[in-house]
Amino acid sequence: MTEQDIEKGRKNAIISYITIIGVIIAYYLNNEDDKKSAFASFHIRQSLGLWLTFWALGYIIGSFDSWYVTSGFYIFFAVLFIYGFVNALGRKALAVPLVGAFYQKIFANLGK
Repeated sequence: MTEQDIEKGRKNAIISYITIIGVIIAYYLNNEDDKKSAFASFHIRQSLGLWLTFWALGYIIGSFDSWYVTSGFYIFFAVLFIYGFVNALGRKALAVPLVGAFYQKIFANLGK
């Protein structure tokens, strides 16, 4: 990724971490031919994977009656979201720990 590509997609990369609606907005903004950015596509794939995993596991974790489990779940995902968001702000294309490479593989066609 070039510096020009990173600067062009930085706004969409940041938007993608702000709720699941932000992912959808960033995806459509990044799909415009003159604004397509590999940097934004990378972060859109990361945040989409995080949001889908958060909702899927949240449904399962919600059935536990222990606040230790639920608070650990929220802290874990908060750290992952903050890591991805800070990388988007810092113009870095680093995968989120543990699951980022998996998301890049699954959503490889997204943003191409």
